[in-house]
Amino acid sequence: MYVVKYSGPFGFIKPWTAVRDGETFSQQFLTPSIVKGIELKLFPELLDGVITNNSIQKIIRHRLSYSTISSQQEQIHPKAFTVKRKIVSRPKAILKRGVMIKPVLHLAFENSNDAQRASEQHICLCRNEDVLLPSEKILEFTENEFDMIDGFELIFSKSEDSFIVGFNRFNMAEPMYGRIEIHGNPTKAELEE
Repeated sequence: MYVVKYSGPFGFIKPWTAVRDGETFSQQFLTPSIVKGIELKLFPELLDGVITNNSIQKIIRHRLSYSTISSQQEQIHPKAFTVKRKIVSRPKAILKRGVMIKPVLHLAFENSNDAQRASEQHICLCRNEDVLLPSEKILEFTENEFDMIDGFELIFSKSEDSFIVGFNRFNMAEPMYGRIEIHGNPTKAELEE
């Protein structure tokens, strides 16, 4: 397999459960729809068939690690308006959001052409301002060598040991399932450059 390593100063992966909770932390894994979204960004020609084929076609494995999670405060406006004495207002609230510091994402591809195209583009984990840049070097790994990379990986499957990880926005909000694998030390104090 051909592997492209992406890294950046910070990144946020929105948990599917709690966009308006008081405390919202980045989840440690990429859901199938997040991986599909990254794939569509890297290979826009796949957009033509996304209605008929919404499975992941080019990214065969992934591995995510990071240094730490930093708590950030964000001001939000709830959807509801309030009316007091004929004055319509929209209250504000503070949300604490956990952001990954120094995320590193390895994406694996079956062929070198796909890896080469991916290595020439940036990606975002979930928010457009959280940009991860590729390293220049494409790595070639066996399956066993890839398993030695530190990080979290969600194995996309429905089985006895899997759990629901969200709803697939590319497939009529169908439930997504996975089982998380943790390899090595996915939250290092300082990740190698």
